[in-house]
Amino acid sequence: MSPLADGGYDVADYRAIDPTFGTIEEAEALIAEAAALGIRTIVDVVPNHISDQHEWFQAALAAEPGSPERERFWFHPGKGEDGSQIPTHWVSSFQGSTWTRTTNADGTPGEWYLHLFTPEQPDVNWNHPDVRREHEDVLRFWFDRGVSGIRIDSAALLIKDPALPEVPADPAPGGHPFTDRDELHDVYRGWRAVADSYEDPRVLVGEIWLPDARRFADYLRPDEMHTAFNFDFMARPWDAKALRESIDTTLEAHALVGAPATWVLSNHDVTRPVTRYGREDSSFAFEAKRFGTPTDLELGTRRARAAALLTAALPGCLYLYQGDELGLPEDEDLPRDAIQDPMHFRSGGVDPGRDGCRVPLPWTADAARGHGFSTPAADGTTAEPWLPLPTWWGRYAVDAEEADPTSMLALYRTTLAARRAEAGLREGGFAWLDLPGTDGDVLAFARGDVACLVNFGVDPAPLPPHTAVLLASGDLPGDTLPTDTAVWIRTRSGA
Repeated sequence: MSPLADGGYDVADYRAIDPTFGTIEEAEALIAEAAALGIRTIVDVVPNHISDQHEWFQAALAAEPGSPERERFWFHPGKGEDGSQIPTHWVSSFQGSTWTRTTNADGTPGEWYLHLFTPEQPDVNWNHPDVRREHEDVLRFWFDRGVSGIRIDSAALLIKDPALPEVPADPAPGGHPFTDRDELHDVYRGWRAVADSYEDPRVLVGEIWLPDARRFADYLRPDEMHTAFNFDFMARPWDAKALRESIDTTLEAHALVGAPATWVLSNHDVTRPVTRYGREDSSFAFEAKRFGTPTDLELGTRRARAAALLTAALPGCLYLYQGDELGLPEDEDLPRDAIQDPMHFRSGGVDPGRDGCRVPLPWTADAARGHGFSTPAADGTTAEPWLPLPTWWGRYAVDAEEADPTSMLALYRTTLAARRAEAGLREGGFAWLDLPGTDGDVLAFARGDVACLVNFGVDPAPLPPHTAVLLASGDLPGDTLPTDTAVWIRTRSGA
């Protein structure tokens, strides 16, 4: 349950459902019904911070400095003679300071508390045994209700250096004061032990933003997490060299720990691929998001279709973010008064925030009925979703795309079916293919007797010898592969 200061990532009660979404009993029924249909449920757990409305933090605010209640958090005196200066100059993931000052019972300024995100999300102290014990109990609570796994939010941020040093210009591996500290692995070994204590498989999936592929893979050792989102691949530009480098480093790092690689094109924080790939700078970085960045949606859609085949052909786990299978663009026309994301407000309105990729899916083309996202009441009215759907999204609606064999939805359904059906994509190895005369502009690799080719160059590329075309993201005129197009072909010999 959450006051929703940050879309639910400010948790006031880990064992309750917000009344807006239902009850625990309804959640249990949903989990059970999904399981009967062969669908496993994963819930999001936010361990780095809690809501400022959580009973622990409310008790800490009411307690005196140095009290046991405050030891579960990062309360600290300010610097300077009057304590008015912040304890560190750490920068928030949402921009601005990471410290907020409290007020004592007598009205005088008090200690400061740490929050890597918003002030409504105080960080908990993972050096405290209560914090570790509580979160392991939370895992058991949800596993006992049939949940098959946990997505771990901001998974690399939990442990802080108690000395609270400033962030070095070039921190050594494991030496950052609040990111990817070596002690963090003990936390996830404890979580894995909880997951492994259940007869049916329970999976741990990490949200880990790290540039070092080797450090990233350390979280996937056999006694820690099962998988983690590969954001390096997602953030790369639409460029053959950059993506090949990411694929190589990803596969090499994961092989060292015996974990499956993962491939992600977007998530609930990142500009959608159709929009991102249509920009001059098609990479992703939070600090680069700005209102009014030009994009070519036709170009972005063509590239996003090719990216769907590229990622689905790679070895490992494929994660799809809702709406990508429809080819939804980023909603960049949200009314300013509808935006809820604190990233937008803490940037002074410069950053558009993340709401543009969080707009609900259009199920039907009927804009007058909210694109089918909510069921009409007896009087014909529909409830307003938390973010408004653009009226022009009807062209991307599920019912519209189901009727179009060339749609993004049709492409994804065909791709996923082929991925399951092809033995080479399920069990084959991985080997890069050298295509003479392409100057490295065509990414080509083999998985068994299936080869995937993606043309990043300007000119069409001839297809190599093959016995069949299995799937293509666009037309293949004259047996050539046009720019920004991907194809799966059957080769004469496997790799």
